[in-house]
Amino acid sequence: MTDDGQTGDYIVLEFPQVFSLDSQEEAFVLTLHREFKTKDFFVRWEHDCLKVFLCRLDVERLTALLVQADLPAGSVFYLLLEKVAGIGSYGVRAGKRIYVNYQSERKVQGRKSKEKDRQRFYYTRDHEFSQNNQPLPAEFQDRIICADSEEFLKSLPDNCIDLIFTSPPYNFGLEYPDQTDSNQWELYFDKLFRIFAECIRVTTYGGRIIVNVQPLFSDYIPSHHLISQFFIRNKMLWKGEILWEKNNYNCKYTAWGSWKSPSSPYLKYTWEFIEVFCKGDLKKKGDSSRIDISADEFKQWVVARWSIAPERRMKEYGHPAMFPEQLAERVLKLFSYREDVIMDPFNGTGTTCAVAQRLGRHYLGIDNSAEYCARAEKRLQNDDIGDGWLDFV
Repeated sequence: MTDDGQTGDYIVLEFPQVFSLDSQEEAFVLTLHREFKTKDFFVRWEHDCLKVFLCRLDVERLTALLVQADLPAGSVFYLLLEKVAGIGSYGVRAGKRIYVNYQSERKVQGRKSKEKDRQRFYYTRDHEFSQNNQPLPAEFQDRIICADSEEFLKSLPDNCIDLIFTSPPYNFGLEYPDQTDSNQWELYFDKLFRIFAECIRVTTYGGRIIVNVQPLFSDYIPSHHLISQFFIRNKMLWKGEILWEKNNYNCKYTAWGSWKSPSSPYLKYTWEFIEVFCKGDLKKKGDSSRIDISADEFKQWVVARWSIAPERRMKEYGHPAMFPEQLAERVLKLFSYREDVIMDPFNGTGTTCAVAQRLGRHYLGIDNSAEYCARAEKRLQNDDIGDGWLDFV
């Protein structure tokens, strides 16, 4: 097998010293030509050499076809799969690995110096964040706490939580036990921002606060912008914004606003927002052996539009506004290490904590509803990992 080469729109892999293909292998070549588009991937036999022309490829599909073909041991096509799967530089789109021109976007010349000239992170200048991170006290590790988050968080030391992932009540008027979800907006944001101020304090230097939120369009309250402005005013670095595409097609049609008129059309959305902030530094230091995200996951998830179906078990858990575990899994694997401490100050029925436990993170969940805390604890016990317990404060 020779080194990779590139010609035109393909990477070319060569497998010399292949003197002939048996009948099964010849049939497999025909299968490849049938199953894959020539512009993406094809193979060619030339002068006792198998050549592979590679532009983009569904590697999982190739693997499945190879298994189905049941080729003899030592077949060159096993080497082909091993070679293709071992290529580390590629993009991902629609389930295919993109090997050619995946980095073809226009590059900025002298980017670092231009960032300095523009005064990158100007809004975080003169922050007073300590770099002295501390462990979370053992009595609060892997715990569900039934309490008012604003008051409970005051009992935690500074810089002790690696990542906060939460979705606060949206003030839509949904039915929650032990609380009201329809307050005057000033009161709602005053309370929310007092809790978030404590969240900033307890987050480690280099740690992240990630908030899932949807604006209340009927009230014309851009909650995601107001929340982002709060964190920016408080010297947090804006890492980015992820669109959680829920593919809720019921939202694509509307009978509100002005019908077929520019008078006052009512805009509808099929997605929610995930706002990502960092404390002090964009880079979070950690042990590389505790990274658990795969290459394909990383390449897909850094594209900041996540198509994930809404949670379908809300009736089972008795909660009107849960986010799915897949959303929490992506956040935790992309932005934290195994054994990090993960907190949700609006824990609800414990999605963040359940996923954290399953992924080998420590967790702390806080909610003021005894009913939800009990369900969250039961959920953690059913996962059969660890021995978390419920506490009332």
